[in-house]
Amino acid sequence: MLNPYLLRNELLSVAKKLLKKGFKLDISLISKMENKRKKIQIQTENLQYEHKLLSDLFRKSKILKENNETLKNKIAKSNQNLDILKNELNLLKEKIYNFSISIPNIPSQDVPEGIGSHNNKEIKYWGKKKKYDFIVQDHIEIGNKLNQIDWKSAAKISGSKFVVMKGNIALLHRALSQFMLDFHTTQHDYIETHVPYLVNYDSLYGTGQLPKFSDDLFHVNTADKKKYMLIPTAEVPLTNLFKNEILDEKYLPIMLTAYTPCFRSEGSSYGRDNKGLIRLHQFDKVELVQIVQPELSMQALEILTNHAEKILQLLELPYRKVLLCGGEMGFSAAKTYDLEVWFPSQKKYREISSCSNMTDFQARRMKTRYRKKLEKNNHFVHTLNGSGLAVGRTLAAILENYQQEDGRVKIPKILQNKYMKNIKFIN
Repeated sequence: MLNPYLLRNELLSVAKKLLKKGFKLDISLISKMENKRKKIQIQTENLQYEHKLLSDLFRKSKILKENNETLKNKIAKSNQNLDILKNELNLLKEKIYNFSISIPNIPSQDVPEGIGSHNNKEIKYWGKKKKYDFIVQDHIEIGNKLNQIDWKSAAKISGSKFVVMKGNIALLHRALSQFMLDFHTTQHDYIETHVPYLVNYDSLYGTGQLPKFSDDLFHVNTADKKKYMLIPTAEVPLTNLFKNEILDEKYLPIMLTAYTPCFRSEGSSYGRDNKGLIRLHQFDKVELVQIVQPELSMQALEILTNHAEKILQLLELPYRKVLLCGGEMGFSAAKTYDLEVWFPSQKKYREISSCSNMTDFQARRMKTRYRKKLEKNNHFVHTLNGSGLAVGRTLAAILENYQQEDGRVKIPKILQNKYMKNIKFIN
């Protein structure tokens, strides 16, 4: 959530910045609520002061054994009025709080204007697109011909937007996740972490998925009436490991990675991206999370994004890096880079990783702070996360970019020996 100070003292500036995300802040409503809050706050403080004076007089009258019946009545009346004001103030504060948690994070100054993908800023391109002297097939057709991606069985046991993989494609899927984890832990110093796939409301609130995006989640009700939700990304449990914590600065930055299944209802998805491995209810991902000092978070975003890029480079998959415009960014993000891998069947780049700096937005919701040496005050950390990478989409990109004229799929060199049992082609 946003710093309350900004909403109280820099409201017009905040509203202007939020327009970059296509969010129109109701200035009139929040101003009205804040003015009323200030008025009641002052009334409450004045009444508390008056109540203290009356209480002091009452204590003195008891010592002097004076008649204090009138004072008793005044104190009782003061207590009654104070309770009414406090209740009114608490209800108003709750209303302001509920309003404030629906406000997205403020975009960074260098985030481009615009609300559509055509307004994203292209930062760089990497890799050469292969030229094919045969008709290029998409990953769905390739998987079907190899008889190793089974959509019918998945639909039979679960429904649409699920997949069953078999044989060497299943092995490749596992190999990719292992390769990503190994590389991030040994070369980039992330700590491998195994986390729960079911989380509570507070965890999803902390990272910003709730309450706004409840319809995008899978909800699970247990027999004992406990409510859980399946994680949409490992960002949720990884970041929430530090909920309500005060960290010592000497332990920052904290860098974690986890390989998990991810679950999304994807109710709003449509079109071609709704087919194949691009958009599923259940998919696997290697997630990267960093917890850093505020002054280092923008630099950390560049580093984290480079970590995700390195995987694509080692797999020799052509991609581009784009800086998202305000309207394309997520609710909690202040700045986001998307990495988009080349899909020759579509002749388009498709997102394979999204790397974001959330600044202190999530930390305020989770109450995650850190303590500087020789300082009494605690400070909110900045949180970052990114895909390093989405495994299913990486697999789909390999099937398409490495397809051969005879129907085989070549295995990227980096995977052949250590991860794919010396297999060079999927037949």
